[in-house]
Amino acid sequence: MPSSPAIPVEVPKPQKLNLDEFIATALSATPAELHPFFQSFSDLHTRKLWHQLTLKLYEFFDHPLSRPYRVDVFERFVRDFESKLNQLKLVEMGTKVSKEIDNPQTQLVFLNSILLRIDAETSQEAYVLLLANIAYAKLVYGDLEGTKTDMDTAWKTLDRLEGVDTAVNASYYKAKAEYAPYYKHSLLYLACVDVATDLTAEERLLRAHDLGISAFLGDTIYNFGELLMHPILDALDNTQYDWIKKLLFTFNEGNIGKFEALAPLFPQEPILEENYPFLRQKICLMALIESVFKRNANDRTMSFQTIAEETRLPVDEVEHLVMKALSLKLIRGSLDQVDQKARITWVQPRVLSRTQIGELATRLGGWIEKMGNVEERIAAQVTATA
Repeated sequence: MPSSPAIPVEVPKPQKLNLDEFIATALSATPAELHPFFQSFSDLHTRKLWHQLTLKLYEFFDHPLSRPYRVDVFERFVRDFESKLNQLKLVEMGTKVSKEIDNPQTQLVFLNSILLRIDAETSQEAYVLLLANIAYAKLVYGDLEGTKTDMDTAWKTLDRLEGVDTAVNASYYKAKAEYAPYYKHSLLYLACVDVATDLTAEERLLRAHDLGISAFLGDTIYNFGELLMHPILDALDNTQYDWIKKLLFTFNEGNIGKFEALAPLFPQEPILEENYPFLRQKICLMALIESVFKRNANDRTMSFQTIAEETRLPVDEVEHLVMKALSLKLIRGSLDQVDQKARITWVQPRVLSRTQIGELATRLGGWIEKMGNVEERIAAQVTATA
């Protein structure tokens, strides 16, 4: 698709705010549940308490009933004093508000108008975050050339920064479709916030969805443990994405049968359907890991035929699969191509499901029983020779 039309370089300044008129109009046009916000806006603006006003605006933009009014409040109210606000907070509000604009070109004009008002030198994090969101909007719009240009510019700035906000890093890698770095930085971001109070239900759902997709498509991500234990995944329950949560646990278990049962849902996420061959290889690798894990440490020499049965692959593809697992450091060991056997000495640690923990408990129980038998035999021999 050709590059999107050029964005205007200058954006007309809004009319000077008449606070009383704005508040009166808002109170007459919005639901009663939102009225306390506008009353607080008036008070905090009059007292020039910009930090407290920022926090109250965050609350307002997170309120579900505010959606039809977000763009208007941002353009008519926030723009009047935006230079007095923390620029990163301003950009976060602006990108959230932009999602209420349905027309992609209008959304780009809105975001670019904010970009023109951000000082790229003094507010570098805000600049990168906004540029990453603009690049993502262009990607959705189909402007691949514009996306690449913006991402290159963002990277040059990001590369110079130290101690960058994890939300900025996550947004950058999401726009660039680099799944493993996005996965890492998004989890780091979640470690810095209270998911229950700092994120809205909509934001939790989007974050959980994006983390799931990045876990599937990250070419170095074969351990979903941190994500599976995180409460963010609960946001997927009883939604149109609840199957993504099931698929995450399916990968963690290396269960090819469940994978094939969920595969018909992939068209709901075209990017998963497009990457089906990669996902198929990934579930086979996870199945191999699971097969090795279930075996005792002294029983980890596996024939190619056994691996083929466990991974549902033709025997002639097993060697390549094992070599891939070795190169990714998912397992350690060696291959005997003559005898067609793989000797596995180590398998990557990972988080276990309840079923896997139960299997491990059974194995430990068996090991304890064997140790008890050995102890009894030794005790008998010691008694006989005493």
